[in-house]
Amino acid sequence: MLDSRVRRRFLKLAVGLVGAALLGCSKKPDTSAGAPPARLRLAVIPKGTTHEFWKSVHAGAVKASRELDVDIIWKGPLEEDDLKSQIDLVQSFTAQRVSGILLAPLNDKALVSSVNAAASSSVPVVIFDSALSGGQLVSFVATDNRAAGRLAGERMAQLLGDKGKLVVLRYQEGSASTREREEGFLEAVRKRPGLEVVSDNQYGGATTESAYSAAESLLLAKNAAGGGSGGIFAPNESTTFGTLLALEKAGLGGKLRFVGFDASEKLVQGVRAGTIDALVLQNPFNMGYLALRAMVLHLRGEKVEPRTDTGAQLVDQKNLDQPEIRELVKPDLAKWLGE
Repeated sequence: MLDSRVRRRFLKLAVGLVGAALLGCSKKPDTSAGAPPARLRLAVIPKGTTHEFWKSVHAGAVKASRELDVDIIWKGPLEEDDLKSQIDLVQSFTAQRVSGILLAPLNDKALVSSVNAAASSSVPVVIFDSALSGGQLVSFVATDNRAAGRLAGERMAQLLGDKGKLVVLRYQEGSASTREREEGFLEAVRKRPGLEVVSDNQYGGATTESAYSAAESLLLAKNAAGGGSGGIFAPNESTTFGTLLALEKAGLGGKLRFVGFDASEKLVQGVRAGTIDALVLQNPFNMGYLALRAMVLHLRGEKVEPRTDTGAQLVDQKNLDQPEIRELVKPDLAKWLGE
């Protein structure tokens, strides 16, 4: 038999082990109903970060984040043709287990697998600005781009009096939003038998520089200066500004009918000067705000609409100084971004 001292040591050791086990259990996270929820941390990934459009989206997202008391991380490719960088960002934020991802996909097909991988890892995704061809989404928040393109086409038809030749400078392949604008524009003008589209297969690319070069070549190829084209349409900020520069260099500013898309200070100056006949404006601030709001509502267990149209407005010299248009053209970004 064990003597009393050995028995006492054995009992102390057993009690110590049980106490350690109980202490270990007490250190588990408090998952009771009274524990405060973890703070939401959301990643917002635009197509790019240089154009004024994306700065407005950012400002709208910041406004929503302050109202809803959540944190956001704004990070995207510098240029809008860096698809690899955008895919890497989605994968990185998924690995970090952010609360959710808001994404404006550069390519409607190439991001599908990364978005599905995020959803499978319990990182929900809201798509904004440009559609995705499939994928597990919470919601899609964007302009009705086909309708906005039709708006541009109808204005072009009016400008040309329903007759004449015109060209379209597309943006870049794989971009669903601009493709829908281009197709909407073509739908509208092709309903007018007197209008002839003499080129719709040229792409301006992701930068103002590439768009300027493409527009210059297109105007030369179609002999715009000699009457080979009476109008031109560009579907986003960079192609619109590149086209404006090409028209001015060729001495065609104000002579060739020109409808563009989106706004910046220089594009608004073009409208005032009459070198741009009209711009179709989205509401990027509202887009950023509503996309972030949709994600937060989803994460807090509320119902979210699968599709939200953030609207579009045609702007020209006649309505440029209306208060609601001024707010679209020049939003107060400094209030939200500190710029």
